[in-house]
Amino acid sequence: MSQSSYFFCGVGGSGMLPLACIVRAQGHRVAGSDRALDAGRLAPKFDFLRSLGIQLFRQDGSGLTEGMILVTSAAVEETIPDVIRARELGLAHLTRPQLLAQLLNAAQRSVAVGGTSGKSTVTGMIGWILFALNRQPTVMNGAVMKNFVAPSAPFASALVGDPELFVSEVDESDGSIALYRPEVAVLNNVSLDHKEMDELRHLFGGFLHRARVAVVNLDDPESRMLGEQLGNASGYGFDSPGAAVIGRDLQLGSDGSTFMVEADGQRWPVQLSVPGRHNASNALAALAAVRALGVPLAEAAEVIGRFAGLKRRLETVGTGGGVTVIDDFAHNPDKIAATLATLASRSGRKLVVFQPHGYGPLAKMGDELAATFAQGLGAGDLLILSDPVYQGGTVDRTRGSDWLAEAIRRAGGEAEHIAARPDIAARLLAEARNGDTIAILGARDDTLSEFAADLVGNLAARS
Repeated sequence: MSQSSYFFCGVGGSGMLPLACIVRAQGHRVAGSDRALDAGRLAPKFDFLRSLGIQLFRQDGSGLTEGMILVTSAAVEETIPDVIRARELGLAHLTRPQLLAQLLNAAQRSVAVGGTSGKSTVTGMIGWILFALNRQPTVMNGAVMKNFVAPSAPFASALVGDPELFVSEVDESDGSIALYRPEVAVLNNVSLDHKEMDELRHLFGGFLHRARVAVVNLDDPESRMLGEQLGNASGYGFDSPGAAVIGRDLQLGSDGSTFMVEADGQRWPVQLSVPGRHNASNALAALAAVRALGVPLAEAAEVIGRFAGLKRRLETVGTGGGVTVIDDFAHNPDKIAATLATLASRSGRKLVVFQPHGYGPLAKMGDELAATFAQGLGAGDLLILSDPVYQGGTVDRTRGSDWLAEAIRRAGGEAEHIAARPDIAARLLAEARNGDTIAILGARDDTLSEFAADLVGNLAARS
C-alpha cells in the first residue's frame, strides 16, 4: 500500500477522530488541527491523538505542506486559514464522507448503518459481535464504544482490524449517504431531523438500492415502505410477522432487556445489558446485519449480551448524594422520546437538562421537540433548557431556548430556560434530592460530559 499524507482540519470532531485513527493505523501519515485545541479545551482527546503519532497544529494554515491531502468535516468553512492555505498550495481536498466512502467501498465485505436514530449503537453492536467472534473488523463509529476502551485507547470510537471487513455508520444530514456502496445496508428508521421527509426518503431509498442486501426495520413505517420497493430487503422487527429476523417475548428492565430472536424456524435467547426498547430494536438490527454477512445467529445472539454500550448513550456517569447523573446524546425528537421512555422506568423524579444542538434544528423541528418533551416528562419532573450550541456565523437565531420553553408550555408541559451553565448547576444542586435522576441531553458539545462529571462531584460534596 502506498503511503499518503493527510491533514485533518477539525481532527477532534466525533466523525473525524475515528477516521484519522483508522487512516493512521493503515500506515499513512496524519496531521491535524482543531479549534478546540487552539482554545485549550478537551486536552485528553488531543493527547490521545498525539500518542498515535498524529502531529497537531494550530488552525492557522501552518501545518499544511506540499503533497498533503486536506480532509475537512461539514463544520469547516471555506474561510478557515487551513482551507485557504491548502488552496494556495493546490492540495487535493476530500470531505470526511468522501474519504470514508473510499475506504468502505474498497473493502471486500462492508456494512453501512443508516437511519435517523440509533446508527452509532447498531454500528457498535455489529462491531462487537464481529470482534467477539474473531472476525477482526475495522469499525468507524461516531461515539466511543465502551467495549474497546483501554488505557491506551480512551477515545475508542474506531476499531482497527482487517480493512477488507469494514463497518461504519453513515450520515444523511449532508446528503453524503449517496456516496456509499456497501455490501449490507442497514436502515433503522426515518424521521424528521436534518432534512425534510421527501428528501430523506430519496436519500435512504438510494442507499438501500446500492447495497447487495438491505436490512430494514419493518417496525418503522417509513423504513418498511422503502424496503417494500426493493427486491433485496431482509426485514427485522418485533411487531412484523413477515420479518426474516423476528424478536419475540421482549422483557424490559431498568438495566437491560431479554427477548428471543427467531430466524429460519429457530429461536435463540438474547440478554442485553443496555436498557430500553429502542436498544432491543438496535440489537435486532445488528443481529440481522451480521446474519447477512453469514455469521451464525446462534453465535451472534450469545455474544451480543456482552455489548457494554456507548459513551453518552444513556451513560450513568455516577451517583452523588443519592442522585444519579446520566449523560445522553439525545437531540432530535425520536432520540429524546426513546431516552425519556427509558428514564421513565427509573424510580424517582427526573431532572432533565437539554441543550439544543443549534438554532437551525430549533427552526426545523422546534414544534416536534416541544411536543416530545411535553409528552415524555412526568408531573413531578423538571426540564431546564440551556442556550443552544452556537459556533458563530449568520444562522437565524429567532428561535432560541426561551422560545422552546414557551412552546413546551403551550404543548402542556413545563420547562425553564436558564442560559448559563453555572446557573443550571446551582439550580440542580438546590433542587436534587435522594432518589432523583439528573439527565444531561444534547449533541455537538463534548463539554456536556465534563458538566455531568462535575455535577456528580458537587452532589457528593453537597451531601
